[in-house]
Amino acid sequence: MDTPRRSRLDGEPFPLQRGLPKVHNRLYKSGMASVSLSPRNIAVIGDELAVAWSDGGETYLKLEALRKHCPCAACGGEADLMGNVVRPLVSYGPKSFTLANYRIVGGYALQPVWADGHDTGLYAYPYLRHIGMGQ
Repeated sequence: MDTPRRSRLDGEPFPLQRGLPKVHNRLYKSGMASVSLSPRNIAVIGDELAVAWSDGGETYLKLEALRKHCPCAACGGEADLMGNVVRPLVSYGPKSFTLANYRIVGGYALQPVWADGHDTGLYAYPYLRHIGMGQ
């Protein structure tokens, strides 16, 4: 019989996840994101970032997926004057998927600090939750 993992977020157990995490959020299913969405607690559990949201939802993101979805210009590219986006070639090293720290930016984003020094990605809360849903 499976036992639930203990959360470091609020002491309540997170449900046991098999394979990749899944998030069910009625706001995204309806196509509407909450303006007041914010993390209540954040913790690294194994190779995942766990987020407990202000609306009671939970997101589990594999650290590798979080890094590969980095929204910064160095990772995702940026548009030129004509709107063309040139995607840079991104390579990852041994420390690329190790989360060293993170910062909360204003009331709208999480900024991971990776062990390889990369720290320019700002993950707006709706985007962070969205990539968790895609896993």
